[in-house]
Amino acid sequence: MNVPVPDLRSYLLGTWRVRRSLLNRADSTVGSFTGTLTFRPVPDGGPGLSWGEEGTVHWPGVRPSVGRPVPPFTGPANRQYLLVPGGPAAPWEVLFEDGRPFHRLSLAAGSWRDEHWCSPDTYRVEYTALAQDRLKYEWDVTGPAKDQLLTTELTRERPPR
Repeated sequence: MNVPVPDLRSYLLGTWRVRRSLLNRADSTVGSFTGTLTFRPVPDGGPGLSWGEEGTVHWPGVRPSVGRPVPPFTGPANRQYLLVPGGPAAPWEVLFEDGRPFHRLSLAAGSWRDEHWCSPDTYRVEYTALAQDRLKYEWDVTGPAKDQLLTTELTRERPPR
């Protein structure tokens, strides 16, 4: 079930707790990311939002029978995107930190799907607003370089009382 989100900027604004499952289908490795995701107004005062994630990623080691041995890793991870007003097809666009387009986004109907080709792979994204304080999205990445499914659940942090 999903809930319509007529004002995406207001819905996203603030800090969310992140839980992400990272599935590498090539070797069945499952990792995780936990941390916070914050949507902030852009510094220039425009209508866009800065999307920043910070947390800890955990990847188990890769077994030698599946590929070259890789030791387990647990450590800090972060990423940055920019959310800017889009056009008639989707009111918002998600951009990489350097300004390159990633995908379009709208939750007016409560869910959204889009696709982005990032040479040499294809990213299929699907977002679902589960409640006013819960958002889920999946990034399904397929191609010759990656075969991954990233499933993210966001829960809005409550302000301290």
